[in-house]
Formats: sequence, structure tokens, C-alpha cells
Amino acid sequence: MCGRFALTVPVEAMRQLFAFREQPNFPARYNIAPTQPIAIIRAGKNQREFTFVRWGLLPGWVKDTEKFPLLVNARSETAFEKPAFRNAIRRRRCIIPADAFYEWRAGAKRPKQPFMIKPADGGTMAFAAIWEHWMGADGSEIETATILTSAANDTLKPIHDRMPVILKPENFEEWLERPEEEAEKMKPLLAPAANELLEVVPISTRVNKVANDDADIQIQVEVGSEEAQAKSPESDQLNLL
Repeated sequence: MCGRFALTVPVEAMRQLFAFREQPNFPARYNIAPTQPIAIIRAGKNQREFTFVRWGLLPGWVKDTEKFPLLVNARSETAFEKPAFRNAIRRRRCIIPADAFYEWRAGAKRPKQPFMIKPADGGTMAFAAIWEHWMGADGSEIETATILTSAANDTLKPIHDRMPVILKPENFEEWLERPEEEAEKMKPLLAPAANELLEVVPISTRVNKVANDDADIQIQVEVGSEEAQAKSPESDQLNLL
């Protein structure tokens, strides 16, 4: 799964990779959490567009948003059948850029140990995602998105049994542009990433608190050390992992 991630890559580098038309201005984010605005890239009329949506999918048919669960991840294996995702994965696919994400490994006698997972070559990841447009009875509107996940690869299995689906650059166009009637042909793209793509770095529990949104949360620590168990309260967001 993916319940927190980071996006710190310069805008121009993202434009070169994802070929969107806008020139957005946004700060580096080291600890992006559910319900916060996130960047997505999606198909536009003539060119890909960059925009911000809320993290946590809200299907258009939802009546009571207060009672509907927060859908920050969607299992790729069942997304084509699940009512909450099946329309979006056929018609409203997008890419969520990230340069790192975080997972927590449970320990028998210690607090959960957080890890930063990032590309081994230092590049930018492209999470396969879907987005939705919701309109309330009062005319209010909101766009939301969720990250598609797959089974974990061998690199991630010691930490978590799920991971985000990471698209290769050569598959961006197919993911964003494939016609609705051919959408299910993209299922092979929704596989675990190659084992060598990512590296896993233990970090301190400072990442647990959403307010800690700075580069220091990514500093590598020794697992089990006092530094690893920084004295900061755990965020309720961890319940989403």
C-alpha cells in the first residue's frame, strides 16, 4: 500500500519526464498525507495537463461524503470490478509523480519502523492512479484520486505485502490515452515493479507526524536505535496503512 509519499523534484524536470503543458508553482513536499492536495498528470484535449486533486477517491455516486471511507489506495487486481473504481479505471486514469514513499514494518516489542522507498537511481516514480469528479446536491465540486497497488516485489516484501504500481515511461501514453473499450488490455501494466528498481532506507519515526514535512525525515538511521524512535506522536493517518 501507500499511505504517505514525497514529491520534491524540480518542476522543469517533471515537465521533461511527463510532458504536461502547465508551469505549476509548488513547494517541495516530504510528507504528503491522505486528504491533502496531490499533483496528478492526466490526458488533456491536446496535451497532458498537470493539476491538483484531493488524495482519497470519492466516486460520483456517493451521497453522504461523511460516511464514505477514505479510498487512498485501490487494488489493481480488482479495480476493474469494484463499483468504487471500475468507471474511473476505464475513463479517468492519471499519474501521480513521487520521488519517495514510506512504509512501516511492525515489530514485536518496538513501535513500527518506518522506511523510505525510493528509486535506486534517484529518478522520479510514476504511480498508476485514477481520478474522479464529485458534485454535491448543493453544487459543490471536488476532484479526487487514489493510487493503484499491486502485490509487493521481493524488495518490499520484508516490510509490506503491497506496493504502488509504478509505470515505466514507455507506458505513460498507453495508461493515459487507451480508449475505454480497450482499458482491460492494460492489466499487464499493473504488475509489481522490478526488484532492482527501488531501494529501502530506514528512517526515524518523525515521519509518523504529518506536521513533520521537511528533508530531515528522510535521513537514514540504524534500525532499533534511539535515533530511529524519535519522540514524536504517531499520526492517526498510520491507521490507513
